[in-house]
Amino acid sequence: MANIMRHSPLFGEMTRPDPFYNVEDWFKNFGMRPFSAEMENAPTIKMDLTENDTAYTVRAEMPGVKKENVKVQIDGKQVSISAETKEEKEEKEGERVICRECRQGSVYRSFTLGSEVDETKAEAKYENGTLELVLPKKGGKTAKRIEVK
Repeated sequence: MANIMRHSPLFGEMTRPDPFYNVEDWFKNFGMRPFSAEMENAPTIKMDLTENDTAYTVRAEMPGVKKENVKVQIDGKQVSISAETKEEKEEKEGERVICRECRQGSVYRSFTLGSEVDETKAEAKYENGTLELVLPKKGGKTAKRIEVK
């Protein structure tokens, strides 16, 4: 068994296991490295999308966003939601930041629906970090059920 070589698809060459490799070194400081600040503070828009015969309903969660910083754009079947969060920066003399988990930045989410939206009848309501959109379909009912024979 000592002559068996492992193939590494990542490097495209044959490699031998290192008998002097210390597995404990691999686990050393595991989980103790700081993550990228971009990943840690990147806000996201989580949403639910439902549909009936005449309209789509979108429920999007955007905690920490003020109503005046939310923007919704409708272009035919394309719907875009964007928001911006701003952090109040208050620094005191002789104080240093140990940990910052407050979010700051902008978020954007865009999706395409199956039917065009009647922008003139669309409604948007934002309350307690949740945006609710009612997006009526152009021409009303677009789905047609046919009988299978």
